[in-house]
Amino acid sequence: MMITTGVDVGAGCIKCVALNSHAGQDPEVLGKRLERIRRRDPMTVATELHASLLDDLQITLDEVDYVATTGEGEYVPFRTGHFYGMTTHARGAIELEPEARGVVDVGALHTRAIQMDARSRVLGYRMTSQCASGSGQFVENIVRYLGVTLAEVGELSCSSTEPEKVSSICAVLAETDVINMVSRGIATSDILKGIHLSMANRYVRLLKSAGISGIALMTGGLAMDSGMVAAMREELDRQKIAVELRTHEDSIYAGALGAALLGAFRRDKLLRSKGAVVA
Repeated sequence: MMITTGVDVGAGCIKCVALNSHAGQDPEVLGKRLERIRRRDPMTVATELHASLLDDLQITLDEVDYVATTGEGEYVPFRTGHFYGMTTHARGAIELEPEARGVVDVGALHTRAIQMDARSRVLGYRMTSQCASGSGQFVENIVRYLGVTLAEVGELSCSSTEPEKVSSICAVLAETDVINMVSRGIATSDILKGIHLSMANRYVRLLKSAGISGIALMTGGLAMDSGMVAAMREELDRQKIAVELRTHEDSIYAGALGAALLGAFRRDKLLRSKGAVVA
């Protein structure tokens, strides 16, 4: 058994995945955990979350062969190595959805579209340059103002009959738009669907500029938002873009999973290199 862990430190939450990834065998997910940062020190949260995952598996840090970090995790004190986020999301996406040739990663602060080949090699990417109105954090801010939970957002959005689009790309002005909508008596479901459609329009532009076609996997926290996924599919159809958007129940773990897999590959390569030197 070779145990590797992946730690994805995002702006909003931290994800950990543990794998049994012995060479020549299909990787086995041993466990996974996530924790929202909530204004705490990210390195402390990462350390505690990783330790909690290992406790669940009844193993110690010394028994982990490789700890791979990604995202903002290059300063995690117990890391073995660090990988770029685009690389880990591409690798994780291929593991979750082997037919995928693109990724739409919607994070708390940024969204990026990644084009890759069948071996998860990154061929190109685009990232949002405008402010947070195109991010998961913006949705969380709006949800708090509307007085609904994140778990309710998807269903409410999908029930909309007259969506009211948000016109501004500035998060502050977009929130002002939402306040005005509420004062005008616009239904919460129509506000949420309008926000989703506005964001989806930006994401589709990213997909186009990144040259993605075929199957794309949505990753990040908003991949679990059925309203956001539905809006993306609507916008792809409206613009006649030849992309099939898919999600996976573990989409939020794509970066951590990819880091663990890349860590296993690097660990195996180092072992083979040492064996060749000894021989």
